[in-house]
Amino acid sequence: MGKLDGKKVAILVADGFEQVEMTKPRQALEEAGAETKIVSPKSGQIQGMNHANKGDKFEVDIPLDEARPEEFDALMIPGGLMNPDELRATPDALEFTRHFFREGKPVAAICHAPWVLIDAGVVRGRKLTSWERIQTDVKNAGGNWVNEEVVVDNGLVTSRKPDDIPAFNKKMIEEFCEGKHARQTQFAGAGLET
Repeated sequence: MGKLDGKKVAILVADGFEQVEMTKPRQALEEAGAETKIVSPKSGQIQGMNHANKGDKFEVDIPLDEARPEEFDALMIPGGLMNPDELRATPDALEFTRHFFREGKPVAAICHAPWVLIDAGVVRGRKLTSWERIQTDVKNAGGNWVNEEVVVDNGLVTSRKPDDIPAFNKKMIEEFCEGKHARQTQFAGAGLET
């Protein structure tokens, strides 16, 4: 029996994601019993990256325009430079992300992925970390940025970089196991009214 048996996790990702920030957390989630689905603004395949070099391609399980966030228990967003930059410019991706905060569902984001949270309007008043170079963006959006390996704030799990993945995975699984967090909704902020 895995801790996450019966849980369904959406991995929101576009071309240009940092490959290890998707594959290692996905593997950890599946080993804990979760069912994971790659949700992307495009169908077919998406391109992973190993820093500046192209990595492998991965099959999209559900195109974003067909994905129903209410069918998922949690959300994981990998980093990379291009991936969150594309997602934050995609209204459907931002609305998909907001659902998890509105409903108090746990969310995990690593490296540059908090860019998506910033544009979704869900970081104000939250303690989080990210790739160090985007800390000003987090602070300007009202987030309390800290330089720590992994930060947990009422169902929101964030880490800085690939080196943090072991700590990120451990806390992500704990939070996803706990399920809905009432305070996640409280912190969701003014951008979330429907």
